Order: sequence, then structure tokens, then C-alpha cells
Amino acid sequence: MKHDFARRLRREPTDVERKLWLALRARRFHRAKFRRQQPIGAYIVDFVSFEAGLVVELDGDQHGSEDGLAYDAKRTQALERDGFRVLRFPNHEVNQNFDGVLEAIARALGIG
Repeated sequence: MKHDFARRLRREPTDVERKLWLALRARRFHRAKFRRQQPIGAYIVDFVSFEAGLVVELDGDQHGSEDGLAYDAKRTQALERDGFRVLRFPNHEVNQNFDGVLEAIARALGIG
């Protein structure tokens, strides 16, 4: 069930997911391997590099609410317990500061 939902999310990416995926896919970004819309535990993460233990999440407007922030904190804690570092970027940052987002991901990979 979760895998079917992840598959649907991969088929129907948001504009910002598509934009970031074009930079991360096929080891284009510093030769790091990323997957998108990947089930991990109880969650489906936007992007993950298992090699680097790095999860990248893109947050739309719904994440800014009190409930959204609490859910994201719980999610981040669970992923960190599983050994992942989690980077979160609001959608508007991907659109307005794409190079800065890529620089932050490179630093998290130990490249920048």
C-alpha cells in the first residue's frame, strides 16, 4: 500500500520536486546516489541518499501550520533515530535560492 502511494508520488511530482530531482538524479550531483519518494519506516521521504544517510524534504505551505510543524518534528526524530540526517527546505526556497539549497545539500554530503 505504502509502496503504491510512493509510486504515485513519483509519477506526479510537484514542480519543486521535479526541479530538485533533475539536479539530484542519476548521480549528477557530486556523484551521490539519490532516490525520490522512498518509503523509510512509517514515512515516505522526498529524497534520500542511503550512501550518505541523508534525507532531503521539501515543505509546502501545509508544513507551516502548528500541526504541520509538530508532524515534521516527529518525522525528523524518527528518521534521525534510524540514522539519517534530515534537511528541510520550504518550496519557496527551492524556487528563490536554488543554488543555496544545492550548496546546503553538498555541505551535508561533506562536499562543500
